[in-house]
Amino acid sequence: MGDSKGIVYWVRRLSEIAMLGWLGLMLMLDLAIAVSTGGLQWFVPFCGAAGIAAVVLRRRHRLEGFCALLGLSFAVSLVIASVDALGAPGMAETGSLLILLIGVLRHVEPVRRAAVLSLVGLGVLMAESARRDYPTAGLAFAFLLFAGWSMAAGIGGYLRFQQERRTEAVHSVRRAERLELARELHDLVAHHITGIVVQAQAARTVAEHKPEAVLPALDAIASAGSEALTSMRRMVTVLRTEDEADRRPGTTLADLRLLTERFSVEGPKVAFEIGSGIDDRTLPPEVMTTLHRVLLESLTNVRKHATRAAWVEADLRRYERVVVLRVRNFGSVASDPRVSRLGGGFGLVGMAERVEALGGRLYAGPSPEGPWEVIAEFPLP
Repeated sequence: MGDSKGIVYWVRRLSEIAMLGWLGLMLMLDLAIAVSTGGLQWFVPFCGAAGIAAVVLRRRHRLEGFCALLGLSFAVSLVIASVDALGAPGMAETGSLLILLIGVLRHVEPVRRAAVLSLVGLGVLMAESARRDYPTAGLAFAFLLFAGWSMAAGIGGYLRFQQERRTEAVHSVRRAERLELARELHDLVAHHITGIVVQAQAARTVAEHKPEAVLPALDAIASAGSEALTSMRRMVTVLRTEDEADRRPGTTLADLRLLTERFSVEGPKVAFEIGSGIDDRTLPPEVMTTLHRVLLESLTNVRKHATRAAWVEADLRRYERVVVLRVRNFGSVASDPRVSRLGGGFGLVGMAERVEALGGRLYAGPSPEGPWEVIAEFPLP
């Protein structure tokens, strides 16, 4: 996975360099045309240089750069037309406009504003062909510029459609995770309330014979109530859907061990270690449930994306007031391309949603030693 990320990074860098190189060549052609034509045509290379600068700065000032280039290009077209001089559309200027148009259609919100800006861009390009009417070439320029605008608009619209689809998919995953957290809220409340009731009954029983034991019992009840409130606040506050889904008691460390044992039967062997200072009483129920979900999702990802992994290392350790779950796979090979083409990443979104809901952090990526790892950190009360 680390190698693939590096390849993607360098592909993007090389693509950026190639794009700027093409714009530079177009700017040199604009300069050659300005030398042969003279007059106000010298404004065109200046406009092209401004367009290249806007492309370089597009990630920080996308909307500002595009609007500034639109205004500058339209002004140059009006100036050339006002003196009835020979002129020609700028290639670097046009290329920069089309590149910025793709980004505007993909990123600018709302989509209505992006559509309006794209139409304004079309008007500016048509002004280039009409106002810089090189002898008998205005119609040809208009056709070429319209074709370029259509291609850029199609690419930008497609990229925005794909981005909207992924955003909606991510939101769907997060909604599903919130609903799952809400389902677990019933179990957590029942767990804490049951403890409070038992302690209250015990206090009532000993009150008659040992009055001095009532105060410690009341302190325990108050502590249990405080833990219940904390757990409820840390869960996502969404309404639970009314269904007949099976309910389970709170997850325990034995459930985590059973999960790794079942995985070892059908997949790579899992070495699962629980550090000292961790037991079912030291971890809040909602943390235990989320640990189970993160471990399950991590092992599922190993089976799905790390084919023929030699073995998996999982450990759960406590560092002062933080508990950390780490899952790493060793000796894996590239995933099946038929599986990779199906996409992914939503399992990680769901895990991050659950971990962050409890005030923790999730990291998924290559470790310094090379193996892919998932690390989930949870603060302890």
